[in-house]
Amino acid sequence: MSIRPVLSESRAQPTMEGAGVHLHRAFGFTEPEAFDPFLMFDDFRNDDPRHYQRGFPWHPHRGIETITYVLSGSVEHGDSLGNRGILSGGDVQWMTAGSGILHQEMPRGDAQGRMHGFQLWANLPSQLKMTAPRYQDVTSADIPLIQDDDGTIVKVIVGEFWGKRGPVDGIAAEPQYLDIFVPAGRRKTFRIDTRRRAFAYVFEGAGNFRDAGKPQGVLLEKEVKGEEVNIRDLSGNRTLVRFGAGDEVTVTAGPQGIRFLLISGAPIQEPVAWHGPIVMNTQAEIRQAMADLRNGTFIKPAH
Repeated sequence: MSIRPVLSESRAQPTMEGAGVHLHRAFGFTEPEAFDPFLMFDDFRNDDPRHYQRGFPWHPHRGIETITYVLSGSVEHGDSLGNRGILSGGDVQWMTAGSGILHQEMPRGDAQGRMHGFQLWANLPSQLKMTAPRYQDVTSADIPLIQDDDGTIVKVIVGEFWGKRGPVDGIAAEPQYLDIFVPAGRRKTFRIDTRRRAFAYVFEGAGNFRDAGKPQGVLLEKEVKGEEVNIRDLSGNRTLVRFGAGDEVTVTAGPQGIRFLLISGAPIQEPVAWHGPIVMNTQAEIRQAMADLRNGTFIKPAH
C-alpha cells in the first residue's frame, strides 16, 4: 500500500454566480488538467437569504455532468426535459447535460435561513458530449451510511466503498464521492483506486492529511499562551486538498474531529474548450453551441 502525497492545499475563494449567489469556489475555470475528470467544485453556504435567494435562473449546459449535494435548506430544480423537483438536506441530484439542457436551480433556506450544499462538475468524454440529457434525484434515505467501530461515518454518494454502493450511477467519469466524518484524534486510511485522481474538501472541523509523524500541513490554527505559540498543523474549513499518486489517503482528525468530502475519478485526458456553462473539446464546438443558442436549436429532439 502507498499513501498518496499531498500535492497542494488551498482555500476555496469567495465568488458570485447566478443572479447574485455568494459562494466559495474550490477550483474551476483554470488548469482543468489538474483535476481531470472534474472541472469545478463550489461550496454554496450562507446564513443570509439575501445572498442566495435569487438563485440560478434559467441557463444552458452542454458537454458536462453536474452532481449537487444539499446539506441544509433546499434547492428547487426545473429543466427543459420537464423535470421538477426539490432537493432537501442530504439529497443528491445528478444531471447529464449532454447535447444540451436548460435548467434553473433556486435555493431556499431552512427554518433558520441557512443554506448549504455543494456542486461538482464532471467532464464528459468526446464520444458522450452530445449524448441525450438525463436527470436523477436521490433522497438521503437511499444513500448508504456506514459507521465504523471507532465512530468514523461514511456516506457513499457515488461509487463503491466498504462493501456499499452509492445510489447515483451512470456518470461517465465513474467517480467515487464520499462524505466522511472522522472523530477527534483518530487516524484513518481510505482506499482509492490508483488510476484515479483524488481530492478532499474539508467543511467541518480540521485534520492533517499528511504523514502524521511529519506535520507539514496548512497553518490554520494557533494557540497563544503568553510568549509561547503552539501551532496546530491542520487543514480546516473550506480547505481543498489535492493528492498525488497512490492507493490510500490518510487523515488524522483534529480536536473537534473532521468532516470532508473525498472525491476521485479516472482522468479523461482530452482537450478542454470552455465557455461558461458549456464545455466541449474544441473552440469550433463552442462556436456551434453558441450558434445553437442563438437560433433556437440548442435543445435537441429526443430520439
